[in-house]
Amino acid sequence: MSDQQQLPPSFAARATSVGGSPVREILALTERLGVISFAGGLPAPELFDGEGLRAAYDAAFAGAARRALQYSTTEGAPELREAVAARIGARGLPTTPEDLLVTTGSQQALALITATLVEPGDVVLVENPTYLAALQCFGLAGARVVPVPCDEEGVLPEALEEVVRRERPKLFYSVPTFQNPTGRTLPAARRAAVAGIAARLGLWLVEDDPYGELRYEGAEVPWLAALPEAADRTALLGSFSKIMAPGLRLGWLRAPAALRRAAVVAKQAADLHTSTVDQLAAAHYLAAADLDGHVSRIRTAYRARRDALLAGLAEALPAGSAWNRPEGGMFVWARLPEGWDATALLKSAVAHDVAFVPGAPFFTGTPDPRTLRLSFTTHTPAEIAEGLTRLKASARSAS
Repeated sequence: MSDQQQLPPSFAARATSVGGSPVREILALTERLGVISFAGGLPAPELFDGEGLRAAYDAAFAGAARRALQYSTTEGAPELREAVAARIGARGLPTTPEDLLVTTGSQQALALITATLVEPGDVVLVENPTYLAALQCFGLAGARVVPVPCDEEGVLPEALEEVVRRERPKLFYSVPTFQNPTGRTLPAARRAAVAGIAARLGLWLVEDDPYGELRYEGAEVPWLAALPEAADRTALLGSFSKIMAPGLRLGWLRAPAALRRAAVVAKQAADLHTSTVDQLAAAHYLAAADLDGHVSRIRTAYRARRDALLAGLAEALPAGSAWNRPEGGMFVWARLPEGWDATALLKSAVAHDVAFVPGAPFFTGTPDPRTLRLSFTTHTPAEIAEGLTRLKASARSAS
């Protein structure tokens, strides 16, 4: 090769060391007609308030088309931040619009916090298993991701304290309410213990809460961010994806002032600001529509779908399997008997036009190959029953 034909420099190490999402790959595999998929954590599209959202976009253009189509401030549209602050306050965490940064989905909020806090080689603690895209985010930042032992209720505070003392991490990332992938919820006493550990040992907490409004039973549990010990060190991430529509790509970050200001600078480098028209439409929707009523309808539908899935798992999964009963959210976490492998079962399941997500990719370190995540939100109870019939047939074929 001549001097005029040299290859360009190689990619950054982070671009080749972090793999793509197995969940996204499974979703692509199961998009063919007729597949009943328990794989994706997707809201039910038939429950979107399309008419109300269209009216909100119409109002955004009718009220101020020039503004809707123009650049806007990085922090977000004031009326949207005001509405979000009011919703957060109504859920027990006093919040002002100035406490918030509007983001392009809560995934961007996580990326901004990571860019602000994490340098290559820093230690980040996570629940085990945890949200797969968070592992990707921390991996791209060059963090050393260390799992904290958990049980069926979530992170074990004693184990967290031991790991913090040993590893001296920058932050602990948690989805404490209806966790992805397990659906479990961290009890109030453990939340208080986590907040105390963060205060005593010097630790940032990143609390991801995309599912918190999807509660079907049980009592509300306070945010980590609402606990006094954690108030000055918790970044709270929220989203409209699960209660309005994910295509809006609207989320928010509530964080202490210094951290929020640093995240604003990181966002300026990433995308300047979140879509103006989408923000204004969301603000109009929150002002004109009954979002609480809409969320109540979603809860009713999802509760019935959760119950349909739970009612049929004993028949569908191999004898000796176990699973949890989430109080809300979108996921059931199951474990197959000894000798079974969820990834191998998935191959048989897809051949029977049904799908789920094996649990292995959600783990840091040694995975549990027998685990699987089942999402119940995108199919009706009748479709769920048919999917379980297919899952039963696939398990028989794989045995």
